[in-house]
Amino acid sequence: MADQFVIAGRKLSSRLIVGTGKYENFDLMREALEASGADMVTVAVRRVNLTDKSKESLLDYLDTDRFTLLPNTAGCYTAEDAVRCARLGREAGLSELVKLEVIGDEKTLFPDNEALLEATRILVKEGFTVLPYTNDDPIVCKKLEEAGAAAVMPLGAPIGSGLGIQNPNNLRIILETVSVPVVVDAGVGTASDATIAMELGVGGVLMNSGIAGADDPVSMAKAMKLAVESGRLAFLAGRMPRKLYATASSPLEGVVK
Repeated sequence: MADQFVIAGRKLSSRLIVGTGKYENFDLMREALEASGADMVTVAVRRVNLTDKSKESLLDYLDTDRFTLLPNTAGCYTAEDAVRCARLGREAGLSELVKLEVIGDEKTLFPDNEALLEATRILVKEGFTVLPYTNDDPIVCKKLEEAGAAAVMPLGAPIGSGLGIQNPNNLRIILETVSVPVVVDAGVGTASDATIAMELGVGGVLMNSGIAGADDPVSMAKAMKLAVESGRLAFLAGRMPRKLYATASSPLEGVVK
């Protein structure tokens, strides 16, 4: 109970947040989400059928009593477009939460931090709970917090790359710089990547491709669940000091000669 994960006043039982894209079908997605143990899932507003109720929708496969929906503005390249997308999601009844993405480059999918800050300020003023996806830049993360972001979500590596945590030192500095929750978002490829992120002390890990892109998404979802839990426990336990030379596991002091 003392180690609760809270985002914007919401107590989450899992520190793993998962996405809903890239699965072969909705049934596989649902099975993987259940296996992950997550209770918050991201939903791309642009992928949700919000108008024609007669057609199949992603939302038909999500138990909203089980999962907290985190709409995202994936695919937006301007602050104006991201704000419009967030408003559409809220008006459609998805949530006042928003994972805010404003992409600055089509090839790398790195965020446009200037536009991200602009959109954050606008949406916070309109009553949104904003969780921005950003670069692993401590200065930008601090500015986002000052703009009213409820959490910051720095990337571990480029979206969908599976490269793992590329700059752990920046993540450590971000943790020292901001007081809001820090969630690593993007770049996690396998369970060890998630564990490394959690051992740094971040509040949680958000992923999609690492699970959906696995040969067996359901098994990988289970692995990610355990990895996040393991990494958190290791962080709380506190690792032993690193030493250049060996230290005997069975010291000689007190040994009878």
